[in-house]
Amino acid sequence: MSDLELAAAPGFVEPRVKAEFPGLALAWMGVEVRPRGAARVAKARLRELSNRWHGGGVVAMRTQPIPHAYRTFFRQVGMDPDSTRIPSEAAAVERLLHGGFRSTGLLPDALLIALIETGVPVWALRAELVEAGGLGIRTTLADDRLGTDGPPLGPGRLVVADAGHIHALLFGTLAPGHEADTRSQHVTLFAVGVPGVPSIHLEEALWTAGELLTVA
Repeated sequence: MSDLELAAAPGFVEPRVKAEFPGLALAWMGVEVRPRGAARVAKARLRELSNRWHGGGVVAMRTQPIPHAYRTFFRQVGMDPDSTRIPSEAAAVERLLHGGFRSTGLLPDALLIALIETGVPVWALRAELVEAGGLGIRTTLADDRLGTDGPPLGPGRLVVADAGHIHALLFGTLAPGHEADTRSQHVTLFAVGVPGVPSIHLEEALWTAGELLTVA
């Protein structure tokens, strides 16, 4: 456990997006990474989770409430969850293909563990690029771009943004240069919930990742 106080904050949801998708939510958290002891703890946790997850559990995932909610939302926004897998199913399939959850570094390990344990996906941004007001979900305008120098997006797309920048497509690509990596000392984590996923699960996912990143 970390001796730092981790606090999840609710993000904004644009009113017209909230009206179309009641229950769509975002929560975010700033974290100062402490890699010394954390990497060892994360690797051990992944090994333990690999031993607990087997083929039968992966097949049954679709009937569970949280994966089912994400699959339903994907269909609502025009994505086929059988071809573009929801994050938890994608992670489960990787576990079957490789015989276990693979450790690829402290930050991706922490995000993966949070996803496996809660079913809620978590992403990490470079904290210095996120404005103080925090993150939320909105639709794009005609002249919006992904990040500062990324491609134009066109109007009407769902994105994760702050007051100044678009950081990611919702359940899609992060803006070039905005994604935190293994060298990042300060990161902003965010989790996205969909209708049918209580907000407490977003907070749990953020806390899970945040605690793993700050083990002293």
